[in-house]
Amino acid sequence: MVLRLNIDQIEPATRDWICKVQIVEIGRPRESLDKKCTFQNLILEDEQECQIRAVMYTDEIEQYAATLKLFNTYLISTARVKVSPTSYGKPIHQFYWILDKETVIEQIKPSNEVEKPLPPPTNLNITSFDRIPHLMVDSPAEIDVLAVVLRCGPQKNAGRSHHRCREITLCDNHQNQFLFTLWEDFGEIEGHEISSKMATETDLLVIFGRSIGISTYQGLSLQTRYNSTVRVNPNYPQAVALLNWAKENKTMLLSSPSDTTSTSSSIAPMIVTPSGQQLISIAEISSAPSMGVFYVQAEMAILDEFQDFCVLECSGCKQKKRTKDRKDFDCPKCNRKTSLVPRCSFQIDLIDDTATTTSSISAELGEKLLSMTAEDIFDITCTKRQSLSLNHVHEMLSSKVFEIQLRKSSWSSSNTTTTTLSILSYMEKQHIPQSATDRTSKKIKHLEISEVEVMATTAAAAPSNALGKFEPPTPTKKV
Repeated sequence: MVLRLNIDQIEPATRDWICKVQIVEIGRPRESLDKKCTFQNLILEDEQECQIRAVMYTDEIEQYAATLKLFNTYLISTARVKVSPTSYGKPIHQFYWILDKETVIEQIKPSNEVEKPLPPPTNLNITSFDRIPHLMVDSPAEIDVLAVVLRCGPQKNAGRSHHRCREITLCDNHQNQFLFTLWEDFGEIEGHEISSKMATETDLLVIFGRSIGISTYQGLSLQTRYNSTVRVNPNYPQAVALLNWAKENKTMLLSSPSDTTSTSSSIAPMIVTPSGQQLISIAEISSAPSMGVFYVQAEMAILDEFQDFCVLECSGCKQKKRTKDRKDFDCPKCNRKTSLVPRCSFQIDLIDDTATTTSSISAELGEKLLSMTAEDIFDITCTKRQSLSLNHVHEMLSSKVFEIQLRKSSWSSSNTTTTTLSILSYMEKQHIPQSATDRTSKKIKHLEISEVEVMATTAAAAPSNALGKFEPPTPTKKV
């Protein structure tokens, strides 16, 4: 007897089952890391709005290409059920399904009088922008975001490996902004769609991104990963509500100031102080027992002019090396011969009325502050063995107060615990007249969007085709 079950009732040992589901997401076909097969991820949702990830391999991708469509409803019988890996953050379900040759898939058409298709989905696990700074960055964990698109940049080469990308600026309903980097094919396909629509349509766009990564590529920012999906103006109630809010506040949103903190982008790359976040003093950060993200207002100064302003790191895994020799080497982590590339990294002092502390600043945030690239810094300090001229930096920082987003981290080794501060973002404090602030607060109406917390582990960040992804094991070929 075939059992009619929901997703949560189906386990690897369950036999002879059938489940009614709707496809709420379809990823692009991808090649496995070992290049032995092609796979495609889907997200299925049942009548109880429970979701599970499903995967198809090469033959099934071709077989079902014309059948499996987004938001269509199906009866699926006896897919193979496997335990979800947890290497890349918390999965949407403890199991995932493999749709293979022995799986029975029957589409429920709108004309079916007995079995009705499921209604349009409404279940979104959105992470709000004000939660993002408190999550573990540069980790393999992935989040879902819903946001308004304010600006869309052109295709370009970026990063140390010169990957193709397109950068867009996202804004939530509280006017918090993040840079969102669309790597490789996401920039070419979804990025082109966004650019074209923004050029021809009068209204702002809303995007829904699944499996999005958090990175410090340009300050604290968002980026696509291997398994990400990006939908433009999706037909979810939450997206429709956000789109209507954007229409009402379009003039205000497009006139909002955007302080750039990255030399590689003409787009405002990130939020600096999310609305509602409490500023604390430097003395309080130093004494705070917990790790996490903090916000301060402080002056910045480079007191140590003779420090190293850059390091060399593996171009693949980004592991820092102590050498200053850029010759190729065998990286044990990448398991191949690779090159060393310079990365801007130095110490900067933060001063307020309560204390002074030292924080690190790196990558393109550091390059922006010094007004030079990591390659230029390495050429001056290591190749030519000269000191950097910092007069222009001292002049730029003099008598200015900055709003700074800091991350406090710690690690232990040999019975010693080391605590460090690193700058995630900064911008010069703006003095806004009270009357202007009052006008802004009255014009913007807030729309509540649900949020979820993401559990994460630490790993290195990189473009979409090099990051952690949900990739089921290569299947055993059946004869």
